[in-house]
Amino acid sequence: MGTIGPDDEHVAAIRDADSVSWSVRAAAGRRLAASAELAGFTHVLHRLLLDNQDTGVIEETAEALLARGNSSGLRTVPALACAASTDALDELSAAVDCNPRWMTVERTARLVKQLQELVVDDDEGVRNEALRLLDPIAQRRK
Repeated sequence: MGTIGPDDEHVAAIRDADSVSWSVRAAAGRRLAASAELAGFTHVLHRLLLDNQDTGVIEETAEALLARGNSSGLRTVPALACAASTDALDELSAAVDCNPRWMTVERTARLVKQLQELVVDDDEGVRNEALRLLDPIAQRRK
């Protein structure tokens, strides 16, 4: 019996992103968000972050992207806010603003640093969302 390689796992996750089951879609989002080749799956991740059937898919995919701890994962989340429905936008914001993993001083500092990098991003939507996300953090730090 052969082993499942990274490409097979990605193909399975992409297939699962279209599942009728919210939990299967959420698991697909977590697997793709953890991939080293994040850029190759951006279109699927965007679709999962804008899931109009279940906000659990949005939340789990966004949290997995944020758990990467780098600006490439974080960039994917605010890039969608301008296209997101109100429910999706609420879930995306909650993943960034209310995630207890980001509430430590160290993680908040890392989040601020990553958002400051995104303030100068080429994409205007990313820049605007990074500024929007930085504002409440700045207000809490006063």
